[in-house]
Amino acid sequence: VSHIPLTHVVRIDIQQAVDAIIRVDPMMDKVRKGNIMARTRMIHLFDQAKKRKALVVGTENKSEYLLGYYTRYGDEASDVEPIRHLYKTQIYEAAKHLHIPDEIIQKPPSADLWPKQTDEGEFGFTYKDADEILFLIFDQDKSEEYVLQIGKSHQQATTVLSRLKENNFKRLLPHNISML
Repeated sequence: VSHIPLTHVVRIDIQQAVDAIIRVDPMMDKVRKGNIMARTRMIHLFDQAKKRKALVVGTENKSEYLLGYYTRYGDEASDVEPIRHLYKTQIYEAAKHLHIPDEIIQKPPSADLWPKQTDEGEFGFTYKDADEILFLIFDQDKSEEYVLQIGKSHQQATTVLSRLKENNFKRLLPHNISML
């Protein structure tokens, strides 16, 4: 994307730091390794922000947030989330409106945590289908029963609803224990 002006780019190799943590548990699965990578990235981002007296701007959208598709204290950590109120499908529409190059818009969404990893491949459903279900639940206040009865496949709706339940804890702030 050579036509987008970049005034200052810093490339930081986090692989040595990630490898050092992974060596503690060589049998670690790819999801845990991915979480370590996301958290290591965030350490460097916040360090660079401190160095430059800047803010870390997040890229999380409403779809990712509601589906819990992020690493707590990793890629969801930021100082501000300017697009968290927009569904992924709305981001695509905004990108087209802003004349973002097709090569960017058409790239399959991926956290790039392991080779050939894609968001939708992990989900087993598309963002378009998920957004329709999420919109009904969170913006139209429709029930799960309603969502299961509409035109989407029952299996697909069940998968999205299951993911919502499994990852609900991520949307809750850490609980504090008060001492008496």
